[in-house]
Amino acid sequence: MLIYSSIITPRLQYIADFSGKEIIGKPFEITTELTHYVQHNGFKINYSSGKTAANEFWIRPCSLLFDDKITEQTIQCFEVDGNKAFFGTEGDFPFDIFAASFYLLSRYEEYLPHQKDMYGRYAHENSLAHKEGFLNQPLINNWLQLFRKRLKQKFPSLTIHQSPFIFLPTYDIDIAWAFKNKGLLRSAGGFIQSMVKGDWLRCRERITTLNGKRKDPFDTYEWMNQLHEKYQLKPYYFFLLAKKTGRYDKNISPRQKAVQILVKDHLIRYPVGIHPSWQSGDEKTLLKKEIETLEEMTGNKIVSSRQHYIRFTLPESFRRLIDQGIKFDFSMGYGSINGFRGSVASPFYWYDLEKAEQTPLMLFPFCYMEANSFYEQHYSPSQALEELYHYYKVVKAVNGTFIMIWHNHFLGTDRLYTGWREVYEQFVDETAGM
Repeated sequence: MLIYSSIITPRLQYIADFSGKEIIGKPFEITTELTHYVQHNGFKINYSSGKTAANEFWIRPCSLLFDDKITEQTIQCFEVDGNKAFFGTEGDFPFDIFAASFYLLSRYEEYLPHQKDMYGRYAHENSLAHKEGFLNQPLINNWLQLFRKRLKQKFPSLTIHQSPFIFLPTYDIDIAWAFKNKGLLRSAGGFIQSMVKGDWLRCRERITTLNGKRKDPFDTYEWMNQLHEKYQLKPYYFFLLAKKTGRYDKNISPRQKAVQILVKDHLIRYPVGIHPSWQSGDEKTLLKKEIETLEEMTGNKIVSSRQHYIRFTLPESFRRLIDQGIKFDFSMGYGSINGFRGSVASPFYWYDLEKAEQTPLMLFPFCYMEANSFYEQHYSPSQALEELYHYYKVVKAVNGTFIMIWHNHFLGTDRLYTGWREVYEQFVDETAGM
C-alpha cells in the first residue's frame, strides 16, 4: 500500500506505520513524488487535497498531521457506522482516520492545559472519550475495521491482516501480605490501630496469622498459579519495591527475605516488571534504585513497568522510563475509571508529541482494573463481572489485546473483598477457553 502526501511529517509517518501494521501487517509506504504514485500499479491511498488518479482511495486530510505545534483542536463528533468520529472530511472515507487516530493515540489532549484529579493525574473527565461517551469502546480498532472494509471494497484483491485476539491478565503486587513479614513496628502499629477502631476480629486474624494458625489473607499466590496452569494463562506481574513506606506506598520492604523469595518464585513462571512507587514520581532518583533492586533479586534486566496508582504525566514520566531502559509499559489506562484511555485495544509505540518522534517505548493499554470497579465506581462483585464481560467482548470483537489488572489482595480471603475472588474465577472459567 502506497500513500501519497505532499509532505511527510513525523506525525504522518507514525500513524502510517501504526495503521499499516494493523491493516496489512506492515507499515504503509509514503511518497511525495506524484509521478511515482500515479504510476504505482499496487494499492494506493491519496492523502492530499485533491484527487490524482482513478484507481485510488482518497482521504482529504485535515491539518493536524502537518502541524508541528500543540494547540487546542476544534472537534465536533458525529456518527459513522454506529461509532463516534471527528475530523470530518471529503473523499472515500467520511473522516480523516489518520488524524483522528493520531489525536487519540498520542494523547494529544493530555499535553493541553487540563484539570488534575485528587492524585495530581490527568482527570478522565477532561477526555474527549468521556465527554462523547466512547470511553468504553476501543474506538480506533472499530474505525480500523470499517477502514479495512472500505479498502477491500475499493481493492477486492487486497490481503487484509488480522491480529489474533490475546487475553493477558496482569497483576500488581502492592502489598504482598496483610500481616506477615511487616516487621515488629508495623505489626504493632497495625494491631494498635485495629484496637483503637474496636475491630477485634482483625486483631484476632493478625495474631492467628502471625502464629501460623491461618494463612495470610493476601497470600493467594498458589491459588493464582493453579488457575493459570489450569487455563494455560501467561500473565505479567509487577512488584512495588519502595524501600520506605509512605501514604501510598504500603508494600513489604524489599529487604525482607520473603519478598525476595516471592519475586524469584514468580520469575520462574512469569514475566516480572517493576511497579514504580508513588515516591518515585517525586524523587527522580528512586526509579533507578527500584529497578536496580528488582534486577538484583531476579538477576535479569528489567524492561517492563506499570506505574503505581497509574500515576504518570506526559511526556516526563515516559521519558524517564526510556532513560532507565524500560521497553514495555502497561500504564495506559485510568486509575479512576475503567475504559480505553487511548481509545485502542492494541499495543502501540509511544509518540513523544513535544519532541515529534516515535519512541522505542511500547505501550500495552489496559481497559479494566478491579480497584476502579471497587473504589471508584462502587460496583458490587456481580456488577464488576458484567463490566468485565463487556470489555472482554468489545476487545474480542476487534481481535485486540484484552489486558486487565488485578491485585493479590482482591483475590485473597480478606473480608473487605468478599466475592471478588469468585468473580475472577468465574470470569476466567467462562472466557479463557473461548
